[in-house]
Amino acid sequence: MGLVLRCAILKVCLIFSGFCLGADPITFGVVPQQSAKKMAEKWQPLIDYVSDFTGLDIQFKTAKDIPTFESDLALGKYDVAYMNPYHFVVFNESAGYRSLAHQRDTKIRGLIVVHKDSSIKTIDDLAGSEIAFPAPAAFAASIITSAHLRNSNIPFIPRYVNSHDSVYLAVQRDFFNAGGGILRTLDTLPENVRKDLRILWTSEGYTPHPIATHPNMAEADRQAILNALIAVSNDTSKSWLLKNIGLSGFTASDDKDWDDVRTLGIASLSRPHL
Repeated sequence: MGLVLRCAILKVCLIFSGFCLGADPITFGVVPQQSAKKMAEKWQPLIDYVSDFTGLDIQFKTAKDIPTFESDLALGKYDVAYMNPYHFVVFNESAGYRSLAHQRDTKIRGLIVVHKDSSIKTIDDLAGSEIAFPAPAAFAASIITSAHLRNSNIPFIPRYVNSHDSVYLAVQRDFFNAGGGILRTLDTLPENVRKDLRILWTSEGYTPHPIATHPNMAEADRQAILNALIAVSNDTSKSWLLKNIGLSGFTASDDKDWDDVRTLGIASLSRPHL
């Protein structure tokens, strides 16, 4: 058998056995609630754990800002993605992303923060203010907080600053009277920033951020990743991996878990940048 023929047969065998050299890694996209550098520092240890547990080559990805992340989701660029609840409702329908897991035993709540020394004491005091938000389609930090202000007939001027951290820093430095966020990202701030902020208002709870998978992901890979997320959630020696990202653990999820978000009538709210 000639060398060329043997090489061709070997190549076919490798392809059909799933071990084709140079196969692309599984991309794990994370919504950029903070800078890309901070996101990588927080998420890479968990992703390394999931890679080691499953034997899959998983690569951390994020985007420069939330609108870019939304565009990437619309194009199906991520094999696995940690996204906000509003993103999931939109991209479950439009791009076919399927939920895999979400944080266990918790609900996500939007909040509005002000400087600790601010004279603002109630929501009504925000009338006419410029308020910082991460991005138009940041679910709890922007959509829920803005909706509450509008439903309360409180006029305000939204200013979008690309990340949760940017919101908090802008309020701390008195660039804006108030800002929208969530408790998880507020709690992960450096103490020298966190101590200067005061929570003015907190929303009711909704099903939290999902980890979702691209519709083309093999079911065996989905199950392997879910098994890894459940395993790390039950291993107290690995709790630091979850603490890094401000979560307590994961539970398996179903697409219907976000029906509470769907009932908000999100079609009438700010659409993601597609």
